[in-house]
Amino acid sequence: MADDVVLSDEQIADELAKLPGWEYRDGWIRRLYKTPGWAHTMMLANAIAYAAEAAWHHPDLVLGYAQVIVKLQTHKVRGITQMDIALARKIEDVAMWKPAEDSPLDGYPKTWVK
Repeated sequence: MADDVVLSDEQIADELAKLPGWEYRDGWIRRLYKTPGWAHTMMLANAIAYAAEAAWHHPDLVLGYAQVIVKLQTHKVRGITQMDIALARKIEDVAMWKPAEDSPLDGYPKTWVK
């Protein structure tokens, strides 16, 4: 299956260059998201879980008071595949979304996820 093809270190670096904040370490791609506090941490974790379940590809999450660490690896091949990259992109979209400047939505008045 094409989704089971482990990416080379160079391919991973090329993909992560398009995903600011993500890094490759210890066989996982990972990202630390800092949140405004515990409630936002839980909301972000649930949003990530919802997207991952829809994709049927599940990250490891580490939760703290004001942070979420996401770790992705295709477990059955113990490496990084295009499935991990695709889910990282979706997680990034969900985690970093804010209303556009011209939106009728105000947006969170304090510092949002970074």
